[in-house]
Amino acid sequence: MERIESEEQYQDLINGDRLTVIKFDTNWCPDCKNLDRFIGDVIDKHQDKQFFALDAEKFLTIAEQNQVRGIPSLLVFKDGEKIAHLHSKWAKTPTQISDYLETLESKQ
Repeated sequence: MERIESEEQYQDLINGDRLTVIKFDTNWCPDCKNLDRFIGDVIDKHQDKQFFALDAEKFLTIAEQNQVRGIPSLLVFKDGEKIAHLHSKWAKTPTQISDYLETLESKQ
């Protein structure tokens, strides 16, 4: 999963017309590392969406603006708006994440 490296890149991605899923994480988070073990399979099942990762500490202002209170959190954007937010306590298993992403089908 490609990492977002600048605020400009983040803005360009969220303003796109397709669903953009951004995983807010940090490099020290054990739950984030666990999610990384299976997220590839989830991405393969949801190729209609684009996926990126963003370090919530490196981009603290972006995390705060999006009310990211726990990590990992998966936020979904389209046309410059946050349309969904899977909080960290619900982003622990492949099933939880796939079920969440499937609810987005009607928002495309």
